[in-house]
Amino acid sequence: MGDAVDRTLVKTKPRVERNRVLVTGGAGFVGSHLCEFLVNRGDHVICLDNFFTGSKENLSAVLDKPNFELVRHDVVEPILLEVDQIYHLACPASPVHY
Repeated sequence: MGDAVDRTLVKTKPRVERNRVLVTGGAGFVGSHLCEFLVNRGDHVICLDNFFTGSKENLSAVLDKPNFELVRHDVVEPILLEVDQIYHLACPASPVHY
């Protein structure tokens, strides 16, 4: 009962290089929080959003960071980017917009 227990849930390895990460729908509620997490983790984040339901204000914590790019773009149109990871969160969350 007196033994210390390691309660660490996630152990991270040291980062050798940063990833280029694309987050579609990054200006939405979930996407903006993901962008903030990835930027603070050290990744280079490219946020792609058409601002149909998302908001630039949701990204205020990362807009001035050097490892963050915001691109106004609709995912129904082609775009050519070189990235290591993609998080696809672009979808209207409100049935009113369907």
